[in-house]
Parts: sequence; structure tokens; C-alpha cells
Amino acid sequence: MAIKRIWILALLIVSSVAHADAFKVSDIKIEGLQRVALGAVLLKMPVRVGDSVDEQDASAIINALYSSGNFEDVKVYRDGTVLLLKVKERPTIADISFSGNKAIKDEQLQQNLDASGIRVGEALDRTKLSTIEKGLEDFYYSVGKYNATVKAVVTPLPRNRSDLKFVFTEGVSAKIQQINFIGNKVFTDDQLESRFDLNADVPWWNFLADGKYQKQVLAGDIENLKTYYFDRGYLKFRVTSTQVSISPDKKGVYITLNVTEGEPYIIKGVKFRGDLIGKKDDFKAMIPFEDGDTYNGSLVTNLEDGIKKTLGESGYAYPKVQTIPEFNDKTKEVSLTVQIDPGSRMYVRDIRFTGNTITKDEVLRREMRQMESSWLNSKSVDTGKARLNRLGFFEKVDVQTQRVPGTDDQVDVVYKVKEANSGSMNFGIGYGTESGVSFQVGLQQDNFLGTGNKIGINAMTNDYQKNISLDYRDPFWTLDGVSFGGKIFYNEFEASEAGIVDYTNESYGTSLTWGFPMDELNFIELGVGYTHNKISNLDPYVQNEGFLTTQEAAGNYDQESGELNVNDYDINISWTRNNLNKGYFPTAGNHQRAFFKITTPGSDVPYYKVQYDAKQYIPLTKKQDFTVLLRGRLGYGNGYGSENGNDNVFPFYENYYSGGFSTLRGFGSNSAGPKAVYDEGGSTGGNNPNYVATDNSVGGNATMVASVELIVPTPFVSEELENSLRTSIFVDAASVWDTQFNYLEPGNNMAGKKYYYDYSDPWNFRYSAGVAMQWMSPMGPLVFSIATPLKIYEGDDDEFFTFTIGQTF
Repeated sequence: MAIKRIWILALLIVSSVAHADAFKVSDIKIEGLQRVALGAVLLKMPVRVGDSVDEQDASAIINALYSSGNFEDVKVYRDGTVLLLKVKERPTIADISFSGNKAIKDEQLQQNLDASGIRVGEALDRTKLSTIEKGLEDFYYSVGKYNATVKAVVTPLPRNRSDLKFVFTEGVSAKIQQINFIGNKVFTDDQLESRFDLNADVPWWNFLADGKYQKQVLAGDIENLKTYYFDRGYLKFRVTSTQVSISPDKKGVYITLNVTEGEPYIIKGVKFRGDLIGKKDDFKAMIPFEDGDTYNGSLVTNLEDGIKKTLGESGYAYPKVQTIPEFNDKTKEVSLTVQIDPGSRMYVRDIRFTGNTITKDEVLRREMRQMESSWLNSKSVDTGKARLNRLGFFEKVDVQTQRVPGTDDQVDVVYKVKEANSGSMNFGIGYGTESGVSFQVGLQQDNFLGTGNKIGINAMTNDYQKNISLDYRDPFWTLDGVSFGGKIFYNEFEASEAGIVDYTNESYGTSLTWGFPMDELNFIELGVGYTHNKISNLDPYVQNEGFLTTQEAAGNYDQESGELNVNDYDINISWTRNNLNKGYFPTAGNHQRAFFKITTPGSDVPYYKVQYDAKQYIPLTKKQDFTVLLRGRLGYGNGYGSENGNDNVFPFYENYYSGGFSTLRGFGSNSAGPKAVYDEGGSTGGNNPNYVATDNSVGGNATMVASVELIVPTPFVSEELENSLRTSIFVDAASVWDTQFNYLEPGNNMAGKKYYYDYSDPWNFRYSAGVAMQWMSPMGPLVFSIATPLKIYEGDDDEFFTFTIGQTF
């Protein structure tokens, strides 16, 4: 710490005037200036040439210069009528560094120092360092690290500069050894401690519990304790005192709470007072209890929130609702008076958007349900936020209502968004044991050029597939929200190389889709499509014999060449209900979709297909960092009508399969399900079947898929990556079956018997378990999973590690 000293010397005094008398300053000289300009010092001084100066003025000079923050030592001399100042400037901070800090990041520390004026290039004020040291140590004490120390080390450098280094010794957090309650009779210590986030003797399996002491958490636990008693009628419950004792080694904490429980109260009437804006009956209908019920604080809070919500939907953005209890201590009854002050009714002047550097304002504005120049409706404002979240264009959406200065009845509604990567561009070269060398290139943009339109161009080739597709969708084709989209595709598929029974399919087609919003959550789509399939290298097997017989009769299948040519025209309808809290890594809500497709008369293959998919997110914590995801799928397809006396059969190339990223992780793609069975007796002209089973997958016309995932915080990642990474632990189950399969008991000499079972049984489920991580990378979503089968059938392929780009769960 700098020392201020006042040295007033009388040099060469010849006159008989006493040395303590004031003198008139004829000149001012300053010695020791390096960084600080002479003019800046003279402006700071309260004395000018020609002024009369005494000892009091000398003290004022020192105080003025010292308060400037530029000097750590100031001396004042008198040389006749000359005022002489000798100063020592404070060193300039050349560098600031931190060592040993883990609980506090460097950026947070630097912000704290900036607020105190401690930054590189500024003068070093040593008096502030001790205050900063104490403040940082107090922070560590508040989180239970009582052994923590913080020291500011100053290292002098040439040219009056200094390096400043803060050295942290954090130590370990003190653990809670015991929590004691004194005065509780109604509830046991265990019951009360169960309401705490802080815990003593945390079991190893309870990873949500916290055994480390934190002052802020204890304050929240005390509030939880009050809520626990108030919800059970103990309106006069109090925590009279709290003692926190630290063990001698500062590694243990003992917490003792003295409580006064009181008696439970029952409710005797609820009255409303104030300006009820004509909604008294609505408010009465919200009362969640009757006379004689035990008082419940949470229900009272819900009543207040319900009233505020109703007022907010009527334009009263800043209502005051307070419940005043009146006690009758003799009868243990409490009368409640709800005081309502709605305040001024608010109107919306402007709706603004910030943070959307790519997405155009009109894309956000068309999702709004709150209108400008109308009264503020909190429900409409929240609906706008929910709709923006569901777009999938944004990582985060916040909304605020800001009062308009100079008015008492106008607000602006401001939506602040953080844009996410809403598309992906990829070019890749890869190699797989089944696919061989693969090439892929694509552009997928759900928010093309910020217009909200979806466009995708993708091409891919490998050993078993070549395809190219172009799709487009305008979600606001009309102002009413009717969408319009279309797709064109070409595909070549070699089934045998994909683990499916051998055939080659060359297909192309197009489709158009119109979407109609029914309300905020429900959406209907109608579509028409055309598909041409040219299938060759067909090797008839038991499961597709009926289909090929029908197509041969219709003239679409040539048995000699093994080639099938069909043209199908379809119409489809789907219903979607989306109640997810956001489109980007949702944590709550549900998404459902039902789809029905049928080929029209005139198509070569009359068939229909129906499918239902559902996802439900159930948050387990208030922060929604732990969430359960339930997923399910039901699918079924079949032919309709007949051809030349033969019933039309569901086409094998439309079959369902399981295994792989989207259905059953831990299994090879398409590998889990019914296998191809050949009738060697029929092929040789015999009358009796001679079945030969293989491990080639053929799929089935029906499927059931289920998955349970526990979404957990991703460990060891920074806050910047938390919103773009998702980690989960999952169990998958799937079944695919063929409703038309006629199961016959295999003979002892049946070849491939181990692959053969009743493929028409829907309960032949496969199961797997594993962990997965999703990353919304700059190039698009990447998904990694590690899984192992829990139940596997002969012929199924297992796949321990999978990697996928461009799609999330």
C-alpha cells in the first residue's frame, strides 16, 4: 500500500517571518513525471501560481493528486516562493494472468477486474487489490471452499511497468456431514431433509444429489422447506435460526435449523377485492379449494398466477395480485382476500426482432399471433415464441415486453433469437465393408437464403445405390399459411449389396404436396405422386411369389427375364400435431404424425400403406437438462382388390425393415427381420415344398418400433457447446413381420433352418442398448452411437458403432 507523506521544508529562509506562515506561490515545479502529462497534473491541483499556500493547502494538493489514481507517493516542498512537488507514479499494468482457478473462468475474472478499473495499460492501484482478493475469497466461501486463498502477485518490470498475476488455491468444497432440525414434531428429519437439494450421506447412485455445501443452495432449500409446510396448512411455520458450523480442517459442514411448526389452518372463504375488470365469475371459477379444506400455499400461488394470466390475455401486462390471509387462531381458520390491481391496459406499438442475421424479418413476423396496435395478449406473445422455436431455425428464443418511454399504456414486444445451423452442405468420400467406396454431395437448407423455404439437392453413389433428388417446400405459399412443395428423384438400388434379398430397382418419380394448418398445433397435408419402378434380377422366393404371380397375370412381370415394370400413381394424406417446445433439440412436448398412402385405380400395383409415429419428451428437472424421450412407430401395408382372380399383394419393394440408425441401433441396416425362404421343391417341378432358408433380409408389411432414451447433460463441455451437443442413453426395440406368411414346421433336413421362424408373428422383437451423441456442427447435424444387441436372431447383423450426417433423432 502506498504511503502518503507530507514533507514541507523551509530552505534558505533568511527573513524573520515564521516558517509556518503562508507564502505566495511564484512558480510550481514537478519532478518525477514519466507517463502522466504535466498539464494533467496542473489541472488536478487546487493551487495556481499567485495563490497563497499554507500547510492546509499542501494537504489538499496531496489528496487531489493521490485521488487521481496516477501516483503512489507525493511529496510537497517549499523553496522560497517556489512550490516543489516530487511524485512517484504508479506502475502501468503490462499483463494480467490467472493461475489455479477452475471454479471461475478467466473471462469472468477479467470482467470483474474491468469493473474495478484493473486492466492492461492502466495504472496499478494496489489499494484495490486487497479488496479484490477478499471478494474472490468470499465467493469461494459461499460455495463451501473454506480453504481457498487468492493472492495478487505484482512483478516489477523496466520502465515503471508491472505484471499482475492472481494465484488461486481453491482447495476442495466442504462436504455436508450432518443436517439437523430442532423443533419439528409433525414431520421427521428424513421427511424434511428430502426437500433439500443439499444432502448429507449422498448414496453413490443418486447422481442428482449434492453433498457439497453452497450458501445459495441452502437459502433455496429453506424456501423449499417453507413451501412444504405451507402446502400442508402450517401457515405460521418459521425457520427461527440457521447455524452453519465448520469442522476444524474446514472440510466438513454441520447445518442446524431451528423451526417453529405451528398448527395447520383450514380455509374459511375466499373474497376478491379491487378492479376485477368484469371477470369476477372467471376468477371464482379458478378457486382450487373449498371451505373447510386445508390451506395449501401452492394452490394459492396457482390461483394468483391464473388471475395474472387472465389479466395478461386482456392487455394488463403488469398486474398486481396479492392474497391477504386473516387468521382466527382459536378456530385455526384462515380467510383469504385476493387483492387485484390490474394496472393500465397495454397496447403494442411495435414488434421487433433481434439476432436474425440470416432469417428475414418477414419469416419471423408471419409466425406472430400478437398484432401491432392492438392490446397486449400474453398468450399470443407466448404462442409467437413457441412457433419460432418450432421452426428449427433458432437455438434459443427469448421475448420481452418493453415500456415505451413517455407513455403509460404502450409497450414494444422484442423477440431475441440466436440462429442455429438450419441446413447442411456435405461432400464426402468413404469406405464401408458392404457399400465399398462411396461418394456423396448435397445441399440441404431448411431456411434457404433466410426465406424460411426448404430446398434440398442431394446425390450419392456407392456399391449398392445411386440416387439424386431435388425437393422444395414453401411453408407460406399463401398468406393463410397453406404450404406447397414438390420432389423429383431418380434412384438405382442393388438390394443384395445392402443386405437385402437380391434384386435391382431403377426408379424415378415426382410428387406434389399441399399443407393446411388446422390450428396452432395441428397440420394436414395432401399429396399426389407418380413412381416408376423397373425391377430386374428377380429371384422368386416364398414371400414374393404371390405378388409376382399377380403381376405376371397383369402383364407387368416377365418370368423368363426376371424383370418387373410398374407405374404407380398415389394420393396421400397426413396429419401432424407438433407440441414440442422447440424444433432444435426439444426437451418437452410431443410430436405425432399419421400418414396414409394409397395407389389410385389405373396403377399397376394396387396397395395402401398407413403409418403412425410419435415422440414424447418428459423433462425430469426444472432446468430440463435431464429428459426422457419416448419414441414409437406403427406401420402396416397391404394390397387391395384382385387381378384375374388373384388377390393383390403388398409389393415387396415397399416393405418395412429394421436395423440401423433410424429404427434399431446396434443392428446392421435392414438386417433385423424376416429372411428369404426358397422353395427348391417348387423350382424343380416337385409337388411338395422343399424350403431353404437364407440370411438375406426381405422385410415385412408390418412393423412396430419403440425406443426409450434418457437425455443427460454432456460431460466435460463448455457452456458455448452445451446448446449444440446432446448425449443420451437408450434402449431400442423393433419388430417387423409379414402378415401374409404361411408358416410351416421345418423338416429335420431343412437347409438354413437356424434362420427360419414364424415370420408372421409380431412378437419377434429385437432389442439393443447404448449411448448416442448428437452434434449440430457447422456442416450439419452429426450423430454418433455405440450400441450392442440385447436380443438378436440368427442372420441379423450387429453394428457396434454408427455415424450419420444430416439427420437427428
